Amino acid sequence: STISKDSLKTSLLQLECHFTWTLLKEHVSLEALEETILDHIKFLAEYEIRDYNLLSYVNYLKNSYEEALRSLKKAEEAIQKRHPDEIDRRSLVTWGNYAWIYYHMQRYEEAQTYVSKVENSCKKLSSTAHGKIQLPEIYAEQGWALLRFGRTYFERAMNCFENALRSEPNNSDFSAGYATAMYRWEGNVKRYGGEMRPCLEALKRAVELNPTDTTVVALLALELQRLHRANEGERYIEEGLQKTPDFPIFLRHAANFYRKKGEVNKAVEILKKALALTPKSVVLHHQLGLCYRFKVLQLKKTRYPPREEMKNFIELAIFHFKTVIDKKPVFFSAYSDLAKTYAIDKRYEEAEEIYQKVLQRNDLACDEKQDIYFNYGSFQQCDMKSESKAIKYYIECLKLEIDSYPRKRSSEAVKALLKQKIESGLGDATDIGTLGLVHKLNGKKQEAIECYEEAIALDPNNEEYLNALTELRLSI
Repeated sequence: STISKDSLKTSLLQLECHFTWTLLKEHVSLEALEETILDHIKFLAEYEIRDYNLLSYVNYLKNSYEEALRSLKKAEEAIQKRHPDEIDRRSLVTWGNYAWIYYHMQRYEEAQTYVSKVENSCKKLSSTAHGKIQLPEIYAEQGWALLRFGRTYFERAMNCFENALRSEPNNSDFSAGYATAMYRWEGNVKRYGGEMRPCLEALKRAVELNPTDTTVVALLALELQRLHRANEGERYIEEGLQKTPDFPIFLRHAANFYRKKGEVNKAVEILKKALALTPKSVVLHHQLGLCYRFKVLQLKKTRYPPREEMKNFIELAIFHFKTVIDKKPVFFSAYSDLAKTYAIDKRYEEAEEIYQKVLQRNDLACDEKQDIYFNYGSFQQCDMKSESKAIKYYIECLKLEIDSYPRKRSSEAVKALLKQKIESGLGDATDIGTLGLVHKLNGKKQEAIECYEEAIALDPNNEEYLNALTELRLSI
């Protein structure tokens, strides 16, 4: 019998699996993500089922359908080995992925077979379910997949783990996922702005439920450090180094802790060890770049900076940041990191080139764009000594509405520049009008009106100022 493609598609959309969780490939670099998953499987075999499921989806995104089927085969083997008594329940995501991959291979009979397997299992597990069933471990698997796809998904991931914990509040895996998602979300808020949701309690709870999970132990230490309780945090890091001295994910967090504490040499040692274990890890390269750049800035402050040593650290930082951008072109903060390193070395053309490269990308989120505009404005102001270009880019940042940390910094920087010019008597109508625009973009209407009135007094026929003033007066 021929299967109707449309009814098959309808059934497929009912499934709970990676294909229905809206994980978009523009948010990741597939090569880098694949490396991360393979490293994870190598060092954390107990999560291999969900790792192979995710790997199959990544294979599919790379158009390697046969490879995707092989990954699912490995997931099935792991399910038989780890959950021989609940194969049906544990296979729902795997079978869902199978169905979708066969569908994309135009092997509709096989796709239908897997859809039916899922539907039958769901009926067995719950009398009301059709092809959809709200199992806590499926929420959790979705949560972990969302975390892998980057910062746009952190909030959704938190919600998934919250749902999972409702059914099983003492499940250490769900608890770890929830705490990790909250920690990542908070880091994102710190960098770009947004609503804070303190994660200390969630991390403590996760560590209490599973003290052997040194990944969460390390995040707890980093959170304590964020809260200026680094001494408490360091005890956890030292404990982790005893428990899992060869676990690269823990080592990366430990290095991050020491770098933030200012013990950069220690951080570098740990990162080199981790890189030897997982040589393709993009995050480790980024962390090493930050360490070497920090060392350059430290040496720069000394009375007689050692030229050779500085040159060496600059080259190392550049090498690591370049590696990050090559392997993961969507790692946007690394572009600014690289450009800033070139700027320290007065290699302004190369810095300019990197900024242009990232400014021309059309896949930046609004707050990432603000971050780049602020850094580029700062580069123009401090390195290129071009106030006019700096003002232009700070204002580009302000034109983007999101209330982020880079936006606040751009606002302060541009106001300081303009006020300095105006107060020193070098300011003309343009500077006063521009300050009016800054106030307007910041929603300070009264201050904006005063600036525009002053600008018009100096330049009575300026259309732009007259229009802006009329518009502001009408809006009050």
